[in-house]
Amino acid sequence: MILFLLRRFVTMALTLLAISALVFIVIKLPPGDYLSNQIEELRAQGDAAAAAKAEFLRHQYGLDLPVWQQYLVWIGAMPGPNGWAGLLQGDWGWSFEYQRPVNEVVNRALALTILVNIVVVVFVHIVSIPIALYSATRQYSLGDTLVTLFGYLGLATPNFLLALVLLYYLNRWFGISIGGLMDPRFNDAPMSMAKMSSIMSHLIVPVVVIGLSGTAAMIRRMRANLLDELQKPYTVTARAKGVPPMRALIKYPFRMALNPFVADIGNLLPHLISGSVLVSLVLSLPTVGPILLQALKMQDQFLAGFILMFVAVLTVVGMLISDLLLASLDPRIRIGGGA
Repeated sequence: MILFLLRRFVTMALTLLAISALVFIVIKLPPGDYLSNQIEELRAQGDAAAAAKAEFLRHQYGLDLPVWQQYLVWIGAMPGPNGWAGLLQGDWGWSFEYQRPVNEVVNRALALTILVNIVVVVFVHIVSIPIALYSATRQYSLGDTLVTLFGYLGLATPNFLLALVLLYYLNRWFGISIGGLMDPRFNDAPMSMAKMSSIMSHLIVPVVVIGLSGTAAMIRRMRANLLDELQKPYTVTARAKGVPPMRALIKYPFRMALNPFVADIGNLLPHLISGSVLVSLVLSLPTVGPILLQALKMQDQFLAGFILMFVAVLTVVGMLISDLLLASLDPRIRIGGGA
């Protein structure tokens, strides 16, 4: 196990290094950068002092260096002109759009993003697994037909459209404002029971909207996997030996049907972030999705680069978690590579 973890950590480090290079190249593909574009605008307006300040910032953060040196400074492999430490040492850079350090811009948004994603994952599994079990064990019944209909509707409904519909009708019928993740009076307040209660109540609609398509897809896939496992000889043998139906269902077919979902954990977490950008914009959610979109539009490279690397870290950590869970879930899988 220890050797496996060491190998995986080395692989994860090399993977993140390769991803960081790709992220930096993609961000640098558009001509210019935030400051060079701003300098041209300021000079066109005749504001020489502001243009000189922007030029100073370009030098301070190494944006006048060759691209390969900019990359090494960004990841922390070489010191920056102003002693900037880089990503590896926890210095995430400066956001030129927000005029603040990147960590100050994303700290609150990262915490709320993680909170929303955790609640969405829990919601998807709590709702979809019991429904899939019911549907698979009662194939072609009325309940199974309704579940199938729900699955098709969930997959076909755009989540941003559902968000708009809920925004309109909940406000019209019940006078409920569902924008944001908390009441505005708690925005700058310290954490308290009242603030937590406000967050929990505001989470209901975003979680349902973001998790609807994932829930519908998981119901369909889990149902198909269970139907396949229920026809296999080991399940028939368990029934013939008199194993209670619920135990025969949960202990054997259900465990095997979970394998594809456990293996998808690495893709699930970053997908929730990237796939909920439109929902976050519609519902005014203070998550990292809208910040990333704005950073890419404005070529705020340090802010965009950090958020993309954060998504990459979620992916590789999720892959590691899925491998460990698969090994504990399925005895046929051996982490050490033994027979």
